[in-house]
Amino acid sequence: MRHLMNPLDFSVEELNRLFDLANDIEADMPKYAHACAGKKLATCFYEPSTRTRLSFEAAMLNLGGSILGFSDAGSSSASKGESVSDTIRVVSCYADICAMRHPKEGAPMVAAEKSAIPVINAGDGGHQHPTQTLTDLLTIRSLKGRLDNLTIGLCGDLKFGRTVHSLINALTRYDNIRFIFISPDELRIPDYVTEMLREKNIPYEEVIRLEEKMPQLDILYMTRVQRERFFNEEDYIRLKDFYVLNKKKMKLAPPDMLVLHPLPRVNEISVDVDDDPRAVYFKQAQYGVYVRMALILTLLDIHVD
Repeated sequence: MRHLMNPLDFSVEELNRLFDLANDIEADMPKYAHACAGKKLATCFYEPSTRTRLSFEAAMLNLGGSILGFSDAGSSSASKGESVSDTIRVVSCYADICAMRHPKEGAPMVAAEKSAIPVINAGDGGHQHPTQTLTDLLTIRSLKGRLDNLTIGLCGDLKFGRTVHSLINALTRYDNIRFIFISPDELRIPDYVTEMLREKNIPYEEVIRLEEKMPQLDILYMTRVQRERFFNEEDYIRLKDFYVLNKKKMKLAPPDMLVLHPLPRVNEISVDVDDDPRAVYFKQAQYGVYVRMALILTLLDIHVD
């Protein structure tokens, strides 16, 4: 039995097989419509979620399976003091696989150690969000045709963004990757990330202005600049408009650059960018369903001929 806690739990070869399966699902959904008939997915979400929970549920329903679970801790026995370990033991009696989101880092790992069914980490605090990283990688591979030889710009909150840190870690395993980190000083990439990149001899730059690096990018990964992270309102007001991607800035980008965003978006991407064919963040959400379908099949060891 296998779990997914971290994007690095799968080797590059295993990821390639997973993404090949996701692309086959995309090409022929009816082929997989009954693959999980009789199987149940438990979604144990101890904190609110829209995209991740619905994406998992859509994935299992698309595979012909069924779903059960809870969407916040208040509607579970956690409100009575039940431990994660006890909850997963009980859920293992009812379901065949579990997707768990929890505000405490490491909680899904604790569950996996006691579980009789595969557990997928659907986000644990500010720690990991592995299926978002798989979604990001599948989107890039499907639309660019590769995961190597890329210059990736990551823009916005690079200090606290778990999706950013996970994606960087995952991409370091591919050849000829170059990162450009675009953020205010208050939200720059953590030192432990840049130290890791230096140890691996992976080139990176840190800049403040987005416009100057747009022409160099293959991928622009936008994130929200979070008002609550600033020490004072003046700094936030001074910096927030640095990262509003609009049509004017998109004119600086190569014709085949892709714009990704883990969502939700606030004001960091203008709605006038949505119709640009390079804006793929809603396609990215769709790829999240395909990769979660592939992951469910892989962890349940179900093969479709």
